[in-house]
Amino acid sequence: MKQLLGVLALAIGVMLVLNGPAWSDQKGKGKKDEVKETVEMAATAKVTIDQAIKTASEKVAGKVVEAELEKKHDKLVWEVEVVTPENKVMEIHIDAESGAVIEVEEEKPEKDMKRAQKQERKQQHKP
Repeated sequence: MKQLLGVLALAIGVMLVLNGPAWSDQKGKGKKDEVKETVEMAATAKVTIDQAIKTASEKVAGKVVEAELEKKHDKLVWEVEVVTPENKVMEIHIDAESGAVIEVEEEKPEKDMKRAQKQERKQQHKP
């Protein structure tokens, strides 16, 4: 019985050792793809983050708390979040090619929860 447990423990150990590097390579590969995509989007965007923040600040009064370059509906968009004096979080979507404001919307609590979950997942994947 002890031999069986020893062999089983050894087999599990070997599997973990052999699968560990493959798993970590996949994890690193996903991050590399994400970085590559971000670099490509930044190179494609004609509007800089500073210009997008300025445009958003002119559209909605308040404090800019976040700005992110995203691809939405096959279009490159700056998503700028502003906290208003009324303590609302507004999202201003700005076309990264023309600099035009596409949409202004109030961020809903459901979206906050999704973002918090996304941030939590990002934190879990950091070394």
